[in-house]
Amino acid sequence: MRYSIAFLFLWFSFAAFSQETIQKVSGSIVNDNNSLPIPNVNIINLNKVKGAVSNDKGYFEIEASLNDTLHLTFIGFQSLKIRVTNDWLKNQTTKIQMTEKAIALEEVIIQPYTLTGYLEIDSKLIPERENYRYSISGLQQGYETGEYSPNAFGRVMGSIFNPADMLYNFFGKRSKELNRLKKAKKDDTVRNLLESKYDRETVALMLGIDKRDIPEILQKCNYSEVFVKTANDLQILDAITQCYEEYRVLKKK
Repeated sequence: MRYSIAFLFLWFSFAAFSQETIQKVSGSIVNDNNSLPIPNVNIINLNKVKGAVSNDKGYFEIEASLNDTLHLTFIGFQSLKIRVTNDWLKNQTTKIQMTEKAIALEEVIIQPYTLTGYLEIDSKLIPERENYRYSISGLQQGYETGEYSPNAFGRVMGSIFNPADMLYNFFGKRSKELNRLKKAKKDDTVRNLLESKYDRETVALMLGIDKRDIPEILQKCNYSEVFVKTANDLQILDAITQCYEEYRVLKKK
């Protein structure tokens, strides 16, 4: 009898735990200026790395647990972070207001290259962007570098193995967050969002760092300045995760 009671207690505990962790919350997103619904807002659960998009009525549903943080983004509106509370889980739905950005466009002056018409001269006037990648034995892909330098390979190895270096400290302390980046690629909504973004905000939030640190991290991984400036957020995510995997392989060796 005791075993039966214990079994039932464990079964109910497991069922309650499952119900607690596997839940969905919903919400309606509106413009705080006119209360009109905002469609196509991207919502990412930063804890579970799950994504959703609001429909024409501003409505969305997403998997979430207590204290998870949802990140909402939409072009022309200020991004928003919302924590999942007990009240939200109890009511299962809520109304969320987003604020439009006030954007002042600056004057852009386009200055074309002054060409002479002589190929031999003009070819020297246009700056070249040379990016190189150094391969490392045992790795499928190598490192991209922004300058042709005999010390480039040494800088890569040094940044990985120097205990005082930023990469050493960054990768050593954020293995959980870096594994979270891998999950992001498995969710179609998250992947599509990152592919269309260039602001590094979502990647930084998933890593728990300031987005201004991302260029330094990629430069330590010897990615070129051109790549850092022009890549979309999905490519940035790929670059950081690839550098992390290479760091782990090299550290073991």
